[in-house]
Amino acid sequence: MADRDAPFSCVTWNIHRGRGNDGVVDPARTARVLQGEVCAPGLDALVLTEADEEVPPHRGILDQDHVEAGSGLRRVHATSESRWGADSHGFLGTIVFLHPGASVEEIALIDLPGHSHRGAVVVDFTRDGQSLRLVGMHLSLSQALRAAQMRTLGQHLFRRDARPTILCGDLNEWRPWGGLAFSRRVTGLALAGPAPATFPTRRPLLPLDRVLVTPPARVTSARVLDGAGIRQTSDHRPLHVEIALPA
Repeated sequence: MADRDAPFSCVTWNIHRGRGNDGVVDPARTARVLQGEVCAPGLDALVLTEADEEVPPHRGILDQDHVEAGSGLRRVHATSESRWGADSHGFLGTIVFLHPGASVEEIALIDLPGHSHRGAVVVDFTRDGQSLRLVGMHLSLSQALRAAQMRTLGQHLFRRDARPTILCGDLNEWRPWGGLAFSRRVTGLALAGPAPATFPTRRPLLPLDRVLVTPPARVTSARVLDGAGIRQTSDHRPLHVEIALPA
């Protein structure tokens, strides 16, 4: 890492709405695993997908105070305008947590096209004087819809100020090279990042969960987390990524 690079660590995890591989819905177990096996000290960001109920009013399922205490992070969805509804914890199942040293400037909720409920949470913030953007999202299983959803997001970001962008979540892309959806032709963004397999939990074969960045940011390491609790808690494994942010 260059002398002037600032490190930024991020975890994304699809928590399967608290439903474990034993068929038991236990959000309290999810919160314990987040604290014990997923959120290492010094983490800068956590993006959870499938973290609210699937159907309206998309009620939250986690004890967010417990998650904050265990991770040292703070949820960004403090106001009703930053959530899907009054009973939601996030937007269409996506919840973003940031380091308390981050100063949130703006949060935008983006409805993505498709027959299933899909959306993106765009968080503009500053950290140590640097302007950054974090996008948490959950994309469709359909390749054609993923391309349409990423085009929608790209058009939104094009109308915002340019800043290093970190895009993460369950992107549902099984091909390591990413396909059309993540291409600059569709998004207008020069997205790059590794594709380690995160699904299914027992024996990961598909790189469904990703962290992608725009220059000058770059991913320096990506690690798929494992543990007894993780294997029991969700059908996805968490992905921990280290990012270098040039000053």
